[in-house]
Amino acid sequence: MIPEKLQNIITEFESIEQKMSDPSVFGDPIQMKVLGKKRAGMASLMQIAKKYLGKQKEITNLLEMEKDTDPEISKMAKMELESTEKEFKILEEEAKKALIPKNPNDEKDVIMEIRPAAGGEESSLFGYEYARAIFRYCENKKFTVELFSKSDSDSGGVKELIFAVRGDGAYSKLKYESGVHRVQRIPKTESQGRVHTSTITVVVMPEVEEIEFEIHPSDVRVDVFRSSGPGGQSVNTTDSAVRLTHIPTGVTVSCQDEKSQLKNKTKAFRILRARLHQAAEEKRMKEEGEKRLAQIGSGDRSEKIRTYNFPQDRVTDHRIHENFSNIPAIMDGDFDDIVHALTEAENLERLKGSGGK
Repeated sequence: MIPEKLQNIITEFESIEQKMSDPSVFGDPIQMKVLGKKRAGMASLMQIAKKYLGKQKEITNLLEMEKDTDPEISKMAKMELESTEKEFKILEEEAKKALIPKNPNDEKDVIMEIRPAAGGEESSLFGYEYARAIFRYCENKKFTVELFSKSDSDSGGVKELIFAVRGDGAYSKLKYESGVHRVQRIPKTESQGRVHTSTITVVVMPEVEEIEFEIHPSDVRVDVFRSSGPGGQSVNTTDSAVRLTHIPTGVTVSCQDEKSQLKNKTKAFRILRARLHQAAEEKRMKEEGEKRLAQIGSGDRSEKIRTYNFPQDRVTDHRIHENFSNIPAIMDGDFDDIVHALTEAENLERLKGSGGK
């Protein structure tokens, strides 16, 4: 089973390289970007496949040499076979782990949306602090953040924040953030020292290219309007803000941060495409009964996934029932331990799903 899967990977990898050298594809930047990302995502597995199949061939040749009528050749082959089989066992374990089915979106860039939920101004303040932590995490991972839309609250928090994150494997690291985040702490405005509970919602979506998820122009109504700032004051003298409405689903997206109508429209379409793709993915996962993987791997946006208990210096991820300490470091972008634990849990579930042990 393993050799066949690895051979298929080599075949697919070589097919991608052939497509990328095709003049008709080479001149299409969108296709080249999609294929390039796929190739990069398969590169390490390709190396494992070549090593595994090469070592397997070595063993086959040594077994034949062991049957040789020349005792010296047979003895030498037997001695070499012992060490080669040990090396092969190590490669086999490596191949098993590498063949655990991955989320096809793991190598994609990300669009994130952060909004306050229950808790009023304290919720919007935590939304701002959480966003700052995510930005620091992205900085540590050498990811690039691109702001799409930001709406501030009166207290200095955020009413809504939408941004993109670009980088190798961005979705594989940030997908676990999707869902409801609960914070328990004493607000700065609380004179009695009582602990309050508030929540924010976080949506994490893989960014998809036009070639991967097509939106028919006739399905989208485009409205333009004048950008406005706090209190509704005009911040632009031209109709540069854009609102898109996807008629079949009723999904709407507005962008007004850019002075250019074209740039706002481009950003709005990127958000709309990500939202529609995410909705289609959630529907597919529900139909295929991938509930457990959805909870760990992409997160149900209505599900409480994590609690930040400041008085007890404890962060609890409810999906894996695990606690993490040092909230100051976590809120400064140190999510590594949490991401590692969630990745291990997801890989275990995927290994079970693929029939592994």
